[in-house]
Amino acid sequence: MLKKLLFLLALAFIIVSCQFTETLTINADGSGRMSMNIDMKEMMAMTQSMDMDSTMVKMDSTVAFKDLLKEKKDSIARLPKADQEKLKKLKDYKIRTVMNPETSDLFIDVFVDFKNIDEANNLMSSLNQASAIMPESPGGGTEIKSDPSSDVLGVRYSYAKNVFSRDAYIKDKTAYKKQKDSLKSAEMFMNSMNYTLKYTFPKKIKSSSIEDASYSLDGKTIIVERSFMDYFKDPDILDLQIELEK
Repeated sequence: MLKKLLFLLALAFIIVSCQFTETLTINADGSGRMSMNIDMKEMMAMTQSMDMDSTMVKMDSTVAFKDLLKEKKDSIARLPKADQEKLKKLKDYKIRTVMNPETSDLFIDVFVDFKNIDEANNLMSSLNQASAIMPESPGGGTEIKSDPSSDVLGVRYSYAKNVFSRDAYIKDKTAYKKQKDSLKSAEMFMNSMNYTLKYTFPKKIKSSSIEDASYSLDGKTIIVERSFMDYFKDPDILDLQIELEK
């Protein structure tokens, strides 16, 4: 079932709108949580209306990557060393899947609780690698395969001395160009897809590098929304620097 949901996630990129929300909460001691939420409610409604999958059942499941890595250790051992190390960095991440056919709710949330913001720098990789290690069923023997073409974008986060920064970058320019070109034919279907940042800090925000951001009433949360296609074409549009009040 979980493998099927991740297939539907890939399908959502191509045929129907889904919404991406990158949520960050930083506590006073620098710890916090980073998550990527992919809301596929519209896709769920579409599959129901077309009777594409009558096996969908209500569920709310959380899986720890460290458990999957342990379960798939033999398959992982056959990967190139670089890919093994990349997967090992995801051990502290978890993936939550929520599905409710009655309300058409369907979302996947990949998240990590961190002691230092540097621990969240593998968020994008964890999302890209999820489908490679999710079992088709409990105890399933799915083979893990290396797919470097799926991991083309990364984000660096830093937080020190009341200054926070988010810097997106392209990991593999050749693979990135191929992905960007492949999305051209589906662009008209993806115009309603948005990518949202929602960041909450322990102190009030003094200044932000993004002028059209919105803020919570207490001034501690910033919200920035962009078209997903605009972000994929130019990752720098969500680069962000924030200074907090002392």
